[in-house]
Amino acid sequence: MKFTANQIAGILEGEVEGNETVEVSKLAKIEEGTQGSLTFLANPKYKPYIYTTDASITIVDKDFVAESPIKTTLIRVDDAYKAFSQLLEYYNQVKMNKVGIEQPSFIADSAQYGENIYIGAFSYLGENVSIGKNAKIYPNVYIGDNVTIGDDVVVFAGSKIYSETVIGDHCVIHSGAIIGADGFGFAPNEKGEFQKVPQTGNVIIEDYVDVGAGTTIDRATLGSTVIRTGVKLDNQIQIAHNVEIGRNTAIAAQTGIAGSTKIGENCLIGGQVGIVGHITIGNNVRIQAQSGIGRNVKDNEVLQGSPALNYGDYNKSYVYFKNLPKIVNRLNNLEKNNGDD
Repeated sequence: MKFTANQIAGILEGEVEGNETVEVSKLAKIEEGTQGSLTFLANPKYKPYIYTTDASITIVDKDFVAESPIKTTLIRVDDAYKAFSQLLEYYNQVKMNKVGIEQPSFIADSAQYGENIYIGAFSYLGENVSIGKNAKIYPNVYIGDNVTIGDDVVVFAGSKIYSETVIGDHCVIHSGAIIGADGFGFAPNEKGEFQKVPQTGNVIIEDYVDVGAGTTIDRATLGSTVIRTGVKLDNQIQIAHNVEIGRNTAIAAQTGIAGSTKIGENCLIGGQVGIVGHITIGNNVRIQAQSGIGRNVKDNEVLQGSPALNYGDYNKSYVYFKNLPKIVNRLNNLEKNNGDD
């Protein structure tokens, strides 16, 4: 797949400086650019590479001023980084523009799907499944009974979507994600044996949600586990039954959230964070990586540590943590000297 500088400038609303007909068919870092590749310059520390790169086309800011001769064709835009991201998105759309139903696959007679659908080989669509238009269901995907999936959704290979799950529009479910498995519900009987508590709820994922590879979202015991619009989930996250995550919250890999916890809007949660169940975390909260959250958290708090402390308090305390051996030695010396007196 090849694009000329003129075509790319049209997509980005940019201006070509150089050869408008030069073609590219691949993307590259500016320091690794070769003939036929497209790159960009956004970070000033990479500016020297623009004079040595062999990339055929380079996207730059409109105010870029060359200090030496360059051989790459320039496309000038308002923001090179944003423009390159826009181009990547366009490239992905073109690359992933698959349509049709591959065989073998199983689609129940009661299942429905919209126009421009793609269903990959060995996929399974159960009874009363409903999938919107322009959806892409990659090979080896399992979609259980009574699942609803909206428009422009991508479900990558090997994902499992259990019965009754509801997924909105423009969502991306990456490979190996499991949505709607039973919550971890067991109750001990008089013999100390654990008996399963039926998990009769579902999972609701609203619009523009990304679910990373290997992430699991459990169905509710009663009601719904809810992932609100714009949430971004990294790989290998565990979200337990009846959790609710507010709009535009982003969570990094290996975080675990126990049952019935409510997380607010616009939160940023680092990797390997552990969050206990049945608590409420407010809006605009920042939680540093590897923190342990065992209490309710107010709006706008910034936390670190396990158990987590206020971020500023943690950093002040950490100075003392590092110096504990020296502090202990000083105390021992003081006590020894006082004893000699």
